[in-house]
Parts: sequence; structure tokens; C-alpha cells
Amino acid sequence: MARIQKTLWGTHDHRDVFLYTFENRNGMKATITNFGGILVSLTAPDRDGGFDDVVLGFDRFEDYQKAHPFFGALVGRYANRIANAEFALDDLEYKLLASEGKNQLHGGPEGFDKKVWDSAVVPDEDGDVLVLSYFSRDGEQGFPGNLDVTVMYELTEDNALRIDYLARSDADTIVNLTNHSYFNLAGHGSGNVLAHELQLMASHFTVVGDGSIPTGEQRHVEGTPFDFRTATAIGARIGDDDEQLKRTRGYDHNFVIDEGAFLPDVCAIVREPVSGRVMKVLTDKPGVQLYTGNFLDGTLAGTVCAAICQMDACDPGFGQGGIDSVVVLVTKRAVVLLHRRPTARFAPAGYSSIKTAPPETARHALPEAVRMPPHAQFPAIT
Repeated sequence: MARIQKTLWGTHDHRDVFLYTFENRNGMKATITNFGGILVSLTAPDRDGGFDDVVLGFDRFEDYQKAHPFFGALVGRYANRIANAEFALDDLEYKLLASEGKNQLHGGPEGFDKKVWDSAVVPDEDGDVLVLSYFSRDGEQGFPGNLDVTVMYELTEDNALRIDYLARSDADTIVNLTNHSYFNLAGHGSGNVLAHELQLMASHFTVVGDGSIPTGEQRHVEGTPFDFRTATAIGARIGDDDEQLKRTRGYDHNFVIDEGAFLPDVCAIVREPVSGRVMKVLTDKPGVQLYTGNFLDGTLAGTVCAAICQMDACDPGFGQGGIDSVVVLVTKRAVVLLHRRPTARFAPAGYSSIKTAPPETARHALPEAVRMPPHAQFPAIT
């Protein structure tokens, strides 16, 4: 069973910041900090049993205190962009704090990624669980409602890093939480990800306008560089003469998942051909965001490679249509499990089984009605 080692890493706002390092019997490791819930490192086996860190980030805590592109962060209250930093709910208008021009990105200038979370290691017969919690007060960054957020991390013996998100609000509000890790399945420092092969179970993508705000149009991928319905190298068409690619300098788009298009809840598969590592993304959300590190210029020191693939299962943001069916609405006194997933799963070559049962630790905290299937897996293949 995986156990956690806790070490002091620094201080922020007069509070201690810790590193929590999981290691299971297979030698897989995951390191998480209670500053911003950041996944600092994640090792994964290749087809030969070797391990590499497959997420991007920094070695020093001081670098996370500076501006960076949300490496590994726990993003909230609302991941992605909200046009003009405003929205309407229950006939009320809410003005948020802008953080990207006139828009709000990833919860505002002081989002969840910049908070020191309360943390505790909870022993369990199947292994230790890291529990992070944060109380977001009514009006924080402009959002309504007092919001209690709990996030649980667990590394299992079948090489799954599981992350559970739970939120409670005392007023109607909007919430869209995700983990913002950047992946290079060849290992950080190994170059770009243009040779990674990507398959998306999506026949449409969300068109963006100025500021990468969705226009409301869902365009069919047929005949476009956005057609990943069959496995295709990420770099095969990234340089095509396409207005949408030029607007975002690469891929930075929400893909609309085809309901029932593949195995239950699988929306994306990424394969790195040299190492044999595979990432499967599963979600109960209607979209998955693909970002290819278009604005990284190599100037950040640490463990950053030249180009990356960042994928998260979340909502596309607010565009011209305002709030629509993809927005998570947390109603008064509701307990809502926003995401439930093993964020990463790595296994020996040929390993194909999928574990969907919730861990014992989740049963202590989550009502039966809100348990959901896992969201992502990373089995290595030959």
C-alpha cells in the first residue's frame, strides 16, 4: 500500500507549505504540495519498466510563488475563461475580478492555485490519503456563496493516482474545478510532444473568438486540423493554414465529446510511441480541453520542456451564450462531486483492466448518490 512522506517545503502568507510524497510497492511516486494543490511530479513506468517524471513543473517552491502557467495546479473556482469577467445567475448579475485582460481566467488573480490549503494525511487499510480543504468565502474573486472544497489524493497499488473533488455551497453558484497538469509522456526535458499520438472521441470543437472566448458555434471537425477521431500525431497539422489555429497559436480548444462514442466515459487517448506510455482521459463532463503549450517560450527555469500537451476535463468557459447546459451549478445546501477520477494510471505493458470501484477512503467522505466513475488512466502499452 502507498504511504505518504511529509516534508516542509517553505512558507507562504505566514503558513507552512509541505510536500507530500506518495510511493507504492511498484516504485511509482507522486508528489503534491498543499500550496495550490499542485501536482509537482509524477513518475510513470515505460514499456521496459523504467520511470520518468511525466508532468511539468519546478524543483523549487520559490518558482511556484512567481507567475507561471498553472503548472500542476488545482484550478478554481472556475477553470477556463469567463467573458468580460461577469455572469448572470438567478436574475442577478455578478462582476468578477479580471485576470486576463477584461476576462477572468482560472478563477481570477487569486484563485485556488495561489492558496495554502489545509492538509491532512488520513491512514487507510489500502494506503494513505492526502486530504486538502479550503473555505472560499462569499464574494471571493466575485463569486457568490460560501464554498467548502475538499480534494482527496490517493496513489494505489495498481499505479493509479486518484483525485476526488467535492464542493458544498450555501448559495447558488458556479463551480468548475480541475487539475491543470501539463503532460509529456516521454518525460520532462525530453523535447516537445508533437510526435505524441492523440485520439479524441469528439466530432465537434468549440470555436473561439477574441480572447479565446467561445463564440457559441460548435464546428464539425471533418476536413479540419481538429479531426482527431482516429489517432493522429499532435504535430501533424498544427502548422496548417487554419484561422482557429492561428488565433490561438496552436491548439487551445474545447472538444465536444460524442456521447457513447467509445468505452464508457473515455474521451481521449494519448500515446507516446518511444516509451510506450499511454494516457486515457475519462470524464462525465461534456468537453475536454486540449492545449499544446503555445505560449511557453522556454524562459521558465525548472523541469519545463519545449512544448507540452495539457488536457483537462472541464467546461469550455462562458462565451456569447452566457451560462448554458455545460456549466456546473451548485445549488443551496447541495453536495456536489465535481470530478471523480484516477488522474493517472500506469501499468506494465499489456495491462488493460479498468478499476472503477471507489476507494474505501472515498466512502468515508462521499455520499453514495454522488460517486462517479474514474476520469483518467495511463496504462503503458507495447
